[in-house]
Amino acid sequence: MAHMCRQITGSAASCAGWVGIIVATATNDWVRTCDYTVATCVRMEELGSRGLWAQCVISPALYHCVALNQILTLPAYIQTSRALMICACLLGLPAMLLVLMSMPCVRLQNDTSAVKQRRARVGGVLFILMAVFGIISTVWFPIGAHQDEGLMSFGFSLYAGWVGSALCLLGGSMILCCHGVDPGTPSRDNSFYYSRQRGTATPLDPPANHAKSARV
Repeated sequence: MAHMCRQITGSAASCAGWVGIIVATATNDWVRTCDYTVATCVRMEELGSRGLWAQCVISPALYHCVALNQILTLPAYIQTSRALMICACLLGLPAMLLVLMSMPCVRLQNDTSAVKQRRARVGGVLFILMAVFGIISTVWFPIGAHQDEGLMSFGFSLYAGWVGSALCLLGGSMILCCHGVDPGTPSRDNSFYYSRQRGTATPLDPPANHAKSARV
């Protein structure tokens, strides 16, 4: 029961982290830049907000964004962060499907515990890879923005990326840890084969084909 609870908790954390990474990728409030204080920048309409896809100007009466369409002229940190975040979003779908198909309550044809363990391990590795991609993007982007324009504060999208990456790392680690050797599964090495001749339960060497030659 504890094994299944850990797996469900890891899957839920990974799914929430995947949603956080998608939100961070889709929104443009990664960093806010200004050369003065917040109040001065708002009055002068110079408070800027930058994300992966657009650069915006924030003022009391205006919220105007300009799309970053010049792919060849964009800084390297924006292009790399885009690629890594898109890869992280796309990896979430196969990772989630693999983890769901490894649940004990899901039964597929010719399914064994070994196959379920392999599915869960691959799904956990994919979630950890998503976390690594998200961490690299959300750390490199503000550093690059600070070098370009002077970083003033972090935006909502950056926090969503950090939380999502942390949840994916936590959930993927839990999925990998709970899919080691399950102590609740009986091992054939500790099985007892009963012999009618002695009338007692004694461990014997398992026959080649136990299903046909075992006697009770």
